[in-house]
Amino acid sequence: MHRRIIAPGALAAASLLLAIPASAAPLSPGAPGIGDPYYPAYGNGGYDVSHYDLRLKYQPATDELEGTATLVARATQDLTSFNLDFLLDVGEVRVNGAKATFRKSGEQELEITPKTPLAEGAPVTVVVRYRGVPSSKQVSGFTSWHRTPDGGVAANEPEAAAWWFPGNDHPLDKATYDVSVLVPDGTQAISNGTLRSTSSKLGWTRWNWRSDKPQATYLATLAVGKFDITTGTTESGIPVLNAYSKDLGANAGAARASIERTGEIADWLAGYFGPYPYSALGGYVPNTNTGYALETQTRPFYSPRQFANGSNVSIVVHELAHQWYGDAVSLKGWKDIWINEGFSRYAQWLWSEHEGEGTAQELADHVYASHPADDPFWTVKPGDPGPENQFDIAVYDRGALAVQALRNKIGDESFFAILKGWPAKYAHGNASVADFQRYAEEVSGKPLAALFDTWLFQPSKPGVSAARAAAVAKGAKGAESVSQPRSWKRIAATNGVHGH
Repeated sequence: MHRRIIAPGALAAASLLLAIPASAAPLSPGAPGIGDPYYPAYGNGGYDVSHYDLRLKYQPATDELEGTATLVARATQDLTSFNLDFLLDVGEVRVNGAKATFRKSGEQELEITPKTPLAEGAPVTVVVRYRGVPSSKQVSGFTSWHRTPDGGVAANEPEAAAWWFPGNDHPLDKATYDVSVLVPDGTQAISNGTLRSTSSKLGWTRWNWRSDKPQATYLATLAVGKFDITTGTTESGIPVLNAYSKDLGANAGAARASIERTGEIADWLAGYFGPYPYSALGGYVPNTNTGYALETQTRPFYSPRQFANGSNVSIVVHELAHQWYGDAVSLKGWKDIWINEGFSRYAQWLWSEHEGEGTAQELADHVYASHPADDPFWTVKPGDPGPENQFDIAVYDRGALAVQALRNKIGDESFFAILKGWPAKYAHGNASVADFQRYAEEVSGKPLAALFDTWLFQPSKPGVSAARAAAVAKGAKGAESVSQPRSWKRIAATNGVHGH
């Protein structure tokens, strides 16, 4: 953060810049949603957050969380008031140092009215003091805070932040983070990024984490409990920190056998996607009863259930691929989920090739052949699936099939240039399916509208002629002509993790 020294005589003039002259356009409140058609109440309008500083205290025995959140932001319009997405009980709000009035509305809206209206472009610092029991809060009948025998975990998609910190809860508003958590001695607090320090005093230990690259709110995570922590460094020099709940039982060995390969897999993925985009890496497995995994930035969340049948390296590949496709380049709107999930599933197909258990082409043939034309699988449009189908298996499998169709259409040279070029072009920003199509056309020099429409946007199975044009000709002959790749069961075993 940069500070300017202002001469005393200039203070009055500077403060006037924060007020709106009477002759200016009418003042208005910020919108209670950022404009996503899938989730109209998610995010907020009128400001942009650049940094979150979260100073927390958590008591595992009672699930009580106390916090002071400081948001560094900028007004993007003249504002009389603005909203944050939040669920816990708020004791005080200050805007630019002055006490602000606030009230709760809807299921998760915190409406804030600053003492002085905010001018477009003005810097804004918001401090929120709060407390509550996260596991007691629900939105539309569900919770994104998971109680564990020794603490709690915040991890879910498309939302989890509102259970533990106030924010602009949509991927369009990414920010950097400092997360400082005070927990009883003998308990660990795991979050994103780099562990900067720990310190203990009077029976409590403070864990300080920093995420120095922009991060979407749903990708921020917090896990408090009793963990075994391992550390290391990838061959490319990235520090790795993994954490395993001490009470994983029979799943402990398989979880470690999978996640301890994180560094190896990240280095391998860099060969396809370009340099790893962050300065920290890892994963964690708390003792939750959830069934899904999540690409929480730099440190994916894994449920113990992923390892109930043994090691599961394929799911580690999937969640690490998201660090490029979904985290470094985030979606503009939730309808753009194909860029996240189709390419992370395709990374699993590439890993299958790497392991000699079936090529991406063989997996594409198998997906096409194994779903007859009347299968509801084909009614889901990966390019715009709708909120009810956002995590449908078709977004993953049909989505990866579309990636292979693109590869076959434009050839390997252009295809692999796109795989690496896309995360570099939109690094730490946001992009849409339409943006991806334009980029693929630019790199390949080929018109791709018909291909994208056929494989991503039509609610029906692409016909035999389209399959042959996309070189999925073997699969076009029917399921009986296509053998199941050896990796298929292992990849399919990860399907259950996508039901958020």
